[in-house]
Amino acid sequence: MCGIVGYIGSRDAAPILLNGLKKLEYRGYDSAGVAILDNGNIKVVKCKGRLEKLEEKVNCDAPVGNIGIGHTRWATHGEPNDLNSHPHISSSGKIAVVHNGIIENYLELKEFLAAEGYEFVSDTDTEVVAHLIDYHYHGDIVQAVITSINEIEGSYALGVLCRDYPDKFVAARKDSPLIVGLGNGENFIASDIPAILEYTRDVYILEDKEIVLLSDKEVKVFNNHGLAVQKKVFKVNWDVASAEKAGYEHFMMKEMCEEPKVVRDTVNPRIKDGNIVLDNIRITAEDLKNIRKIFIVACGTAYHAGVVGKYIIEKLARIPVEVDVASEFRYRDPLISDKDLVIIISQSGETIDTLFALRESKKKGARVLSIVNVVGSSIARESDDVLYTWAGPEIAVASTKAYNTQLSALYLIALDFAYKLGRIDRDYYSKVIEELKAVPREIEKVLANRDIIQKFASQHYNAKSIFFIGRGLDYALSMEGSLKLKEISYIHSEAYAGGELKHGTIALIEEGTLVVCPVTQDSLVEKMISNIREVKARGAVVLAIAKESNKQVCKVADVVVTIPDVDSFIAPIVAVTPLQLFAYYMALQKGCDVDKPRNLAKSVTVE
Repeated sequence: MCGIVGYIGSRDAAPILLNGLKKLEYRGYDSAGVAILDNGNIKVVKCKGRLEKLEEKVNCDAPVGNIGIGHTRWATHGEPNDLNSHPHISSSGKIAVVHNGIIENYLELKEFLAAEGYEFVSDTDTEVVAHLIDYHYHGDIVQAVITSINEIEGSYALGVLCRDYPDKFVAARKDSPLIVGLGNGENFIASDIPAILEYTRDVYILEDKEIVLLSDKEVKVFNNHGLAVQKKVFKVNWDVASAEKAGYEHFMMKEMCEEPKVVRDTVNPRIKDGNIVLDNIRITAEDLKNIRKIFIVACGTAYHAGVVGKYIIEKLARIPVEVDVASEFRYRDPLISDKDLVIIISQSGETIDTLFALRESKKKGARVLSIVNVVGSSIARESDDVLYTWAGPEIAVASTKAYNTQLSALYLIALDFAYKLGRIDRDYYSKVIEELKAVPREIEKVLANRDIIQKFASQHYNAKSIFFIGRGLDYALSMEGSLKLKEISYIHSEAYAGGELKHGTIALIEEGTLVVCPVTQDSLVEKMISNIREVKARGAVVLAIAKESNKQVCKVADVVVTIPDVDSFIAPIVAVTPLQLFAYYMALQKGCDVDKPRNLAKSVTVE
């Protein structure tokens, strides 16, 4: 959540900061601001609302300088308003700070600083950091930051300006992502790569409790004891065009249309001579025989991918699997041991609840395998094994192509584990591999026939409440379809297992209620048709997602969106695309901001 950009060099800082913040809008925000060292004074411009409003204010009263920090805020402490917006400046005017994360002991620090005479003007935890650094500042800004972060409890990514340092600024991080961009005669900080990609491809990825001192000519990194740290340069291997709309109206549509490519990129390189090769993962048959249980831990869309993972791993490998919401996992003192495997799923690799769940698992001795999209992310670095999804940058807040690739990765893992354990034979192993390789072609067919979904959405976008029902893998699919709809259209929606209708859900069905029914599991078609008849009898309008050959569903549903006749086992990777398109077109008809839904952020880096 939130975005940070910092710049030092020979160019005017304000346009670079604003441009970088625009590249981070997908992270979610409700206010924005910049602080620039202007003729020996720190000048702060900030406001509630979108970046366009900040840009207007900057243009009207432009701070001039070649060193500055910028921020987009997603409110945690204090409502979104001009005062609570970042950057925050100390009472003395010497220190300005931008901050992502949460300072857990801010009340204790605030009381201490107030007693020392510091005056607070905001409701934020971040203002405490500005005053604390000012309190510890005695001429050495790096030491002041080190002393301060050693007193702070919680998570932070910090950018710090000091009035006495006209040619340097400082940054630090713990449990919240921050990178350093290495330029030619200029250097940068950012909370994510797209913010600085048009200026440099060379970055340092900061580790927890590392502090960096930047000038235009050099970058020095220290640990929290002040000792120098040697960093390796990470070379970004994707270009800025990957993070642009490329002619599409919205990032979300662009990313759905990229699904065939990214599934192909995730699957095909892992198939060598007819066998699955999971990069550098070294989980042997002997290791698998000793696994007591697999835990899949994730949040949101990644959690729904994990639910599919449970079905397919248990079905193929016959290893018990438990799926947990990461934000609950670490607090229930999970019964994990060194005989368990934990699979962590995260698009960003920085999701804070998932990262803490990973650490809890490792503390208890479990082996951790992560499925992530971002190379060098915190979760990737701290895992024992990593399987990258190769979805490329995903800018729209509502995840689409990353979900398809997470599913693809889970299918590869399930097949690999099952074959190593001898639970499936060579013929079945090869058959499913070929079906996985064919998935991109089948998604292309779905995308080419999206007009029917657009038409249906244009007729039903005023729905007040929508239900998704499914059985087996289609229930997991329903959960993700419902989430997508809620995220971007703001229509109330719930997903239920089809068999649970008679246990209370059906009481909510009335004349005109819209019900969406994925029906892709051949063995459960008759059961789902019964469920469709049940809701139709009570006045529901039914949109079904079914295979082309399924003529039975066409007889009972009002509208059927077809997918190619893929194997039921593989169907979730293909059938999720119509549900994503449905959410997109419903939101579009309602006039919602499809890429940046209200109150949501792409990367959730606070608890």
